Amino acid sequence: MPAELRAAAARVNHTENPRQQPRGWQGAAVSRTAPAPDRTRGRRHPQPAHLDVHSPIDLNASALSAPTQAIRKAFAASIAAKRTFLREHATTLATVADLVARRFAAGSKLLLFGNGGSAADAQHLAAEFVNRLVIERPPLPALALTTDTSALTSIANDYRYDEVFAKQVLALGRAGDVALAISTSGTSPSVVRAVAACRKLGIHTVALTGRDGGKLKGQVDYLLNVSASRETARIQETHILAGHVLCELIDERLYGGGKDKKGR
Repeated sequence: MPAELRAAAARVNHTENPRQQPRGWQGAAVSRTAPAPDRTRGRRHPQPAHLDVHSPIDLNASALSAPTQAIRKAFAASIAAKRTFLREHATTLATVADLVARRFAAGSKLLLFGNGGSAADAQHLAAEFVNRLVIERPPLPALALTTDTSALTSIANDYRYDEVFAKQVLALGRAGDVALAISTSGTSPSVVRAVAACRKLGIHTVALTGRDGGKLKGQVDYLLNVSASRETARIQETHILAGHVLCELIDERLYGGGKDKKGR
């Protein structure tokens, strides 16, 4: 284990208290900071001091072009999905970050998998751990099971596509690892089978899902479900935000936030 990761492990073990939310993570809760004073009074066209939207933005909608209305509606739906996810899963997301940080400190790894846009999210997030998100810190062991085309195509050809992630889990996973399964519907057969393989090996399981959670609901240790939308795009937008926040929290837990590339 690298010296930097051993030092991080010592910090995690020193501060570990299962009855408390990890220090420095109070930001996971909804901010209660008072709004800035309204400096728009007297202007001819005053603008809202902040964006607070629970339904499609329709301010002066009749005067807007159809494309502009569509854009505003899409942004409003994305904001609403994220607000609901925050209310429902902020605590769980913090718990998952603590779990992954502890497993990294113990020498375990993170496995990520999904299909289509979720495959892209798996690769994106794995890169944030292996390389860096914001701060300068040692690489962290994360592996996307969506990148080895030889393994993917041989498994799909010789067996069936449902096995493409499960067989990789059985080959590469070890007890104590953490798996992040990504499926907007929660019903993707290849993802569901991979989660079953993780459970056999004693791998901790986390799912990023949407709608009602699908088949993964009740099959994973931690469910992070985007319940406020049935639109794949809105669900995926929330998934990548949750993934970025997860990485930030883990960096904070292991390295105290550190410094960015410019030393700030």
